[in-house]
Amino acid sequence: MDYKTSGVDVQAGRNFVAQITSSVESTHQPQVLGGLGGFGGCIRIPEGYKSPVLVAGTDGVGTKLELAQQHQRHFEVGIDLVAMCVNDVITNGAKPLFFLDYIATGTLSPQSLVKVIEGIANGCKDSGCSLLGGETAEMPGFYEKDKYDLAGFCVGVVEAEKLIDGHLIRAGDQILAIQSSGIHSNGFSLVRKILSQQKDIDQIFLDKDKVSLVDKLLSPTLIYVKLIQSLLKAQIPIHGMAHITGGGLPENLPRCLPSGLRAAIDTKSWEIPSIFRWLEKAGQIPVSDLWNTFNLGVGFCVVLPSETVNPSIDICSRFGLSAWNMGRVEESSRDHQKLIGLPF
Repeated sequence: MDYKTSGVDVQAGRNFVAQITSSVESTHQPQVLGGLGGFGGCIRIPEGYKSPVLVAGTDGVGTKLELAQQHQRHFEVGIDLVAMCVNDVITNGAKPLFFLDYIATGTLSPQSLVKVIEGIANGCKDSGCSLLGGETAEMPGFYEKDKYDLAGFCVGVVEAEKLIDGHLIRAGDQILAIQSSGIHSNGFSLVRKILSQQKDIDQIFLDKDKVSLVDKLLSPTLIYVKLIQSLLKAQIPIHGMAHITGGGLPENLPRCLPSGLRAAIDTKSWEIPSIFRWLEKAGQIPVSDLWNTFNLGVGFCVVLPSETVNPSIDICSRFGLSAWNMGRVEESSRDHQKLIGLPF
């Protein structure tokens, strides 16, 4: 016996690294030291920071990967992986500095995994961060052949005095909602259960634009890095931010609020996209589960003073993103009641 007959092709792994090197190095910022292939990636903290604070985040794509692999959408989930991490890091006002990926697979399939890395590189370039390195592990017998799982790790940097942690949030602040591109990368265990009861899902179209159900479900998670940087550059006094991921608005929006305050949202301030209404009907999802599972069209929230709402909406529109005043922050005597206005 040798390693190859046990299911791990070392030479194929070396060839894979050679194939992805150009994609990885195309993301490198001037602060990167050395190239791909070392045991650790090296990067300098950018110049100009007096008291830099590093902000770290990690996430994956979840069971969206199952649907994506069935439909050969490998590039798109690479973008998802970066988005899920960088969107967390920017909630503290940090600028993404570098990204690392981890790919675990049953058998190395260069054709699909090269597309994944290209998607990761695309997401990194859109975020202005360097893909500093990663790890690809062949694990035959643990993962099925040609199946893979993804994890990502991002580190950002922010000046200490500009760190956003919610402590400036006051009653009277407004909550700016920014659109999602759809499901993003959450709730796919429920989505897949619903799809398992449908026939010919490739032939299901929801809107007049004739975009298929599968295309809507697999649309990559939006990356909000450039938008948030533009808001900060315009000196919008952002008091808090929330990335709306697993758990939806009920779980994620309260995370940026300090004790003694709650969010009051107006659910009539936006129309829930058709993809969520289709899922609600097809799966007969209870209202509470719908809100506690999906983002329902809100991918990111920014808490700011009321006089800055309209200028912020204008900036969002320049990025082609819809944004609206979704509600306000108010005082609360009960810390457990951090979000009101939901339809359940």
